[in-house]
Amino acid sequence: MWSSPLFWIVFAIAVFWALGAYNRLMRLRSAVVQAFGSLDAHMVRQLAFLGEVDAAHAAQSPQLAGAGAHEMAALQGAVTQLSASLAMARARPLKPDAVAALAAAREVLHACWQKVEHSVPAPGGAVLLSGDDCAAVPAPAPRALGARWQELAQHNDEAVGVFNDAVLHYNSAIAQFPASFLAWVFGFKAARGL
Repeated sequence: MWSSPLFWIVFAIAVFWALGAYNRLMRLRSAVVQAFGSLDAHMVRQLAFLGEVDAAHAAQSPQLAGAGAHEMAALQGAVTQLSASLAMARARPLKPDAVAALAAAREVLHACWQKVEHSVPAPGGAVLLSGDDCAAVPAPAPRALGARWQELAQHNDEAVGVFNDAVLHYNSAIAQFPASFLAWVFGFKAARGL
């Protein structure tokens, strides 16, 4: 049997197939990591914008800063949560728990900002909010802040779409038989999209 040419032909075909399938899985895995890198860059820009909003709030007169201090602390907490979740997901973009934490932090921040956008400007330029989980943002130009947020959110949504597509292709590749056997042998686990 070992000296049979048919055995060696089948063996060579199996080895070449396994190498090709492994390389495909590695390429798809790398595509997920690269797509997350782009998403990471967009989220860092969004966090920088929120830092500017926080700085604008701190630069207001002491009366305005004191009026929204509790609410601004809540927004800062959401930003801190997103920053921590982003750092954890950056280190492990293929781990479902890290991406799930990032998705949850992102939703909290988006919900908070929606309340900021739908609020009514008060006299003196402060934006008043209803609810305890979002901040009152003193905004000398609330429309400009809203437009900038929308631009950043649109870029983030596009990056999320690219990341989710990469995750979908990767997950479908490791679920296909017989590549699923290779995925099991080499420890490829399913990823999670946002």
